[in-house]
Amino acid sequence: MVGKRKGKIIKRRVKFKGKWRIKKAVVVKDEGVSPLVKKYWVQRYDLFLRYDQGIKMDEEGWFSVTPEKIALRHASRCGGGVVIDGFAGVGGNAIQFATMCHHVIAIDIDPRKIALAFANAKIYGVEDHIEFIVGDFFQLAPSLKGNVVFLSPPWGGPAYSTKESFTLDLLKPKNGYSLFQVAQSVAPNIIMYLPRNVDLLQVEELAWLSSPPLKVEIEENMLHGMLKSITAYFGDIAFSDVSMF
Repeated sequence: MVGKRKGKIIKRRVKFKGKWRIKKAVVVKDEGVSPLVKKYWVQRYDLFLRYDQGIKMDEEGWFSVTPEKIALRHASRCGGGVVIDGFAGVGGNAIQFATMCHHVIAIDIDPRKIALAFANAKIYGVEDHIEFIVGDFFQLAPSLKGNVVFLSPPWGGPAYSTKESFTLDLLKPKNGYSLFQVAQSVAPNIIMYLPRNVDLLQVEELAWLSSPPLKVEIEENMLHGMLKSITAYFGDIAFSDVSMF
């Protein structure tokens, strides 16, 4: 469903189909799932379709990794070239970027997450297409150049959903405005993966404040009939919709 276009802004809703897969015989505690993330267990095949082949996640990964179908959607919009994933986590997005034949630079400040991301990439057979770097995206940015920067910074944990409006200053480790400015120095196109309750006016403001102003497309990501998240595309990749979904 495509909303009304206003200037260089477009809003779109994309629905992802899927079915819950539940194995009643599985003992959840054997999988290392803490009480905090047990509610995410039923979503494991949404997060990684190949979960049963040995996918590994830390506790934060359970509630922060992008569901596979949404990550594939992100990858399909990039149009090739070098994609820099500034907050790679356990590798959900980096893997899908690599499956679309992009060269990926996956960065995370936590070496344990990079180790998990590498192991998960091997399960998908794309580890050779990803350059894994342990480091701080902000410190590395001056030495990075690519076609697209993908940003999925920490949202502050599951408590983000309790806020009526999630403002960009709540993103970690720096506010969304600072993060966006750094990303602009790295690549002409930016994808931001954001909470479903994000302040959309602030997201649009990122494009208006740029010099020159950027095109922006705001996408609602629907999963199992529910609003899961918001994706914002900035630059020439905005409005470059594909027909695979």
